[in-house]
Amino acid sequence: MKKPSSGGGWQAIRYTFQKAREAGGYWKFWKAMRSKNACKTCALGMGGQKGGMVNERGTFPEVCKKSMQAMAADMQGAIPAEFWQTYSIPQLKKFTPYQMEHAGRLTEPMLWEAETQHYRPISWDEALGRVIGKLKQLSADETFWYFSGRSSMEAGFLLQLFARLYGTNNVNNCSYYCHQASGVGLATTIGSGTATIVLEDVEHADLVFVIGGNPASNHPRLMSTLKHVRRRGGEVIVINPVVETGLVNFRIPSDPISMLFGTKIATLYVQPDIGGDLALLCGIAKRVLEVGGQDQDFLDNHCENSEAWLAYLRDLSWDEIETKSGVGKLKIEDIAQRYIQAERVIFSWTMGITHHAHGVNNVQAIAALAALRGMVGKPGCGLMPIRGHSNVQGIGSVGVTPTLKQAIFDGLEKEYGVQLPTTPGLDTLGCMEDAHSGKLKMGFCLGGNLYGSNPDLAFAAESIQQLDTMVYLSTTLNTGHAHGLAKETIILPVLARDEEPYQTTQESMFNYVRMSEGGPRRLAGPRGEVDVIASIAQGVLEDRTPIDWQSMQDTNKIRAALAKVVPGFEKIASIDKTKEEFQIDGRTFHTPKFPTPSGRLILHTHEIPDLKGTGENELRLMTVRSEGQFNTVVYEEYDIYRGIDRRDVIVMHPDDCQRLGISAGQKVSIQSNIGKIDGFTVHVFPDIKPGNALMYYPEANTLVSRTADPQSKTPAFKGVVVTVRPV
Repeated sequence: MKKPSSGGGWQAIRYTFQKAREAGGYWKFWKAMRSKNACKTCALGMGGQKGGMVNERGTFPEVCKKSMQAMAADMQGAIPAEFWQTYSIPQLKKFTPYQMEHAGRLTEPMLWEAETQHYRPISWDEALGRVIGKLKQLSADETFWYFSGRSSMEAGFLLQLFARLYGTNNVNNCSYYCHQASGVGLATTIGSGTATIVLEDVEHADLVFVIGGNPASNHPRLMSTLKHVRRRGGEVIVINPVVETGLVNFRIPSDPISMLFGTKIATLYVQPDIGGDLALLCGIAKRVLEVGGQDQDFLDNHCENSEAWLAYLRDLSWDEIETKSGVGKLKIEDIAQRYIQAERVIFSWTMGITHHAHGVNNVQAIAALAALRGMVGKPGCGLMPIRGHSNVQGIGSVGVTPTLKQAIFDGLEKEYGVQLPTTPGLDTLGCMEDAHSGKLKMGFCLGGNLYGSNPDLAFAAESIQQLDTMVYLSTTLNTGHAHGLAKETIILPVLARDEEPYQTTQESMFNYVRMSEGGPRRLAGPRGEVDVIASIAQGVLEDRTPIDWQSMQDTNKIRAALAKVVPGFEKIASIDKTKEEFQIDGRTFHTPKFPTPSGRLILHTHEIPDLKGTGENELRLMTVRSEGQFNTVVYEEYDIYRGIDRRDVIVMHPDDCQRLGISAGQKVSIQSNIGKIDGFTVHVFPDIKPGNALMYYPEANTLVSRTADPQSKTPAFKGVVVTVRPV
């Protein structure tokens, strides 16, 4: 498969027509994409009351392959009844993520029990009865509750409220395996765990850093904004161990000039070694300080610990910086000079920063680098974690965390006249470990693929197997339904966002709240998430709380509670009537006043870790997404922007192949300290930095250990040390 010279372009347009045909026709697909619902994929955000393919600035058309892939998947037909008897659990375990996703829509509750070979359909009454009965048998802290960013804020709020009134704080979400390090890192520097900017700020920046990510594949609509930056004469500095096609050049289909001639994205492309970002960030800061490029007034008047931090930078040696980053001093000086010359700078990053055992330190270093020149707390400047799922930030905002923010805790107790549990709750990895040890007996998953998103997949499967019951609320099948099996596994089919019979809300990574109108159901059988949660809560808690759970099926009632309980959510109470989507108050910083105890940004110093995988036969491995997938969902087996036509590969530089005596197309064995994969194929790729390799997530998670950032509990999916040998 030939690697293209740019992202987007005519292949993206052809793909659009292909997806429309798969979904049942062009007009049908157009209407679905234009409906008044928030986009189902990334947190960049579009849709809502302005209609599909419209962003927060009102720009149309804003569309990407990810949004079309998700929509086409939801427009599939039902899984045929004979599917369940045709394919046994051992056979389903051999299905790829792509095959699971494309089996069709789930339309009836399914049950698998230990010692049987097949799932079997059951009625809704039996399914809910089994869930309610099991919850009544167990003590609350024998259960855990996992939330995907796919769900609405209403469903997330209702389920976490139910779990806490049931008696547990084992409430966590998928961000623990992606951007939790961003939330912790930002909260410990600026006092708020989300982006400091709005979309408009990015449009007016004259320098954008894109660190540790590939938005051309994973957040393609950001490329329109980067195009605007470049056309205004601004710069884009990309920091990534891999030269990604779409970050070099992108042809934006909605722009005729860009389509014909392409848009150059990166003005400077820097390739550190995997795990070298912290050293590189400190090196940039050191060089800015050496040439007097810092904003001393900002440091003195708006930062804590500035003297200690500046002294730390002065004491760092260039030898340490170069050795631990994999980037030479001259290149770092070039980055620093471009940074000094810019007047409005945005720092963006994704999981190449957070997926390390020092992920929080990475984020704190980015914030410190911004503070060095006063590039946070004013218009056109700031910090932008590029988050994954469309409502992952909203799920956290409404209380889906083990420990509630004090304002939400107090608000819930006051609003409902209840006493909430104060025991420490478990993070996601903690739940898996306690399940493995037998301390937990039941899991409840609101969307997502808990099994597939875990490190150490063998351990994840064993953990779930120890449970008595696992409950999945899902729209389609995923690998967790085959590998993540408890002694009793129940799948409850739910409606997609644009099929629900009520309005729901979602929050973008820019702290912008959208309202989705829902729409007509496509298939008989699935139920709305809020309906399912309210029914289970009513069955379990009955009249033991002051809440009428059945009345909570009215999402307007949930939003009325959100307005009273969650700071900055006051406008959500009337959004169904006003249709006015809004920016959450208190999270955007256009003045240098931060919600820390002192009102100042807090600077941190760090010990820079040594690079891993420097042994003679070792490589540093990172798990990545392909252009044809979103999170654990694989929509296409090929990765068009990297020119790779399969997923069972390890991507290596030709120098490493020569060093290890391996050739292109050869079958190899890849081994880490906790796992081994045999029979994957070597794909030679000159655009990756020597000494580093990449493999696709979630298949490569077998090699990823449960080593996690001690502050965020986010596993280190990047920087895995592996050896590669011919089979």
